[in-house]
Amino acid sequence: MNASFVAACSCLAAAATNYVAPAAFAADAMHPLVVELFQSQGCSSCPPANANVLALASRPDVLALSWEVTYWDYLGWKDTFARQDFTQRQYDYARSLGHDGVFTPQVVVNGRVDGVGAQSGELAALMRQGERGNGGPAVRVSDTRAEIGAGSGSGQVVLVRYDPALVQVAIHRGENAGETLPHRNVVQQVAYLGTWSGQSRSFDLPAPPRAGLRTAILVQAGRTGPVLAAATSK
Repeated sequence: MNASFVAACSCLAAAATNYVAPAAFAADAMHPLVVELFQSQGCSSCPPANANVLALASRPDVLALSWEVTYWDYLGWKDTFARQDFTQRQYDYARSLGHDGVFTPQVVVNGRVDGVGAQSGELAALMRQGERGNGGPAVRVSDTRAEIGAGSGSGQVVLVRYDPALVQVAIHRGENAGETLPHRNVVQQVAYLGTWSGQSRSFDLPAPPRAGLRTAILVQAGRTGPVLAAATSK
């Protein structure tokens, strides 16, 4: 854990304001802007960033994903959604983005830029900087199959299952003791399916861990590199 990042997160979160998203992107429902939030229920700096990303969850031109990490569990509250492979994804991002450690909250936009996300202006700027436009291969997704169209470049194909429902979690211990925190688009499953090398390719998908989850496919230049394409099931 990088202490300077933790200190910076705390200061920014204290000054957070409600986020108002930009009016439009070149991205659309077929080419959503991927906004990934790494947070923990045991982190007192996370609720402002969570509220900002939560406000994006209904936008058709944005795929907002909440990844709950494990390394704050020692503070007295075990995050109810955290998994070690979600924490590993954040560590993979730390390497690809040139950081020497991980921190919460962290928002990664299209695998290209990152920041804390607790201030309205900062998150809006990250979304503008990370936008990839309408390029990349076409992606079609159902709960059982993903089809990646032909295009230029190559990348890893990542399966993400997430819960689109709004869930309220009462926190009984740790830094957020006594708070009830809203959660939406919380990731429940991640799997790295294989590579895409510019040719059309399809993948049979494993069964979701439970009913009610939505399926997303990301095509990234590397395990956690820039997002080339993304799509979700209906």
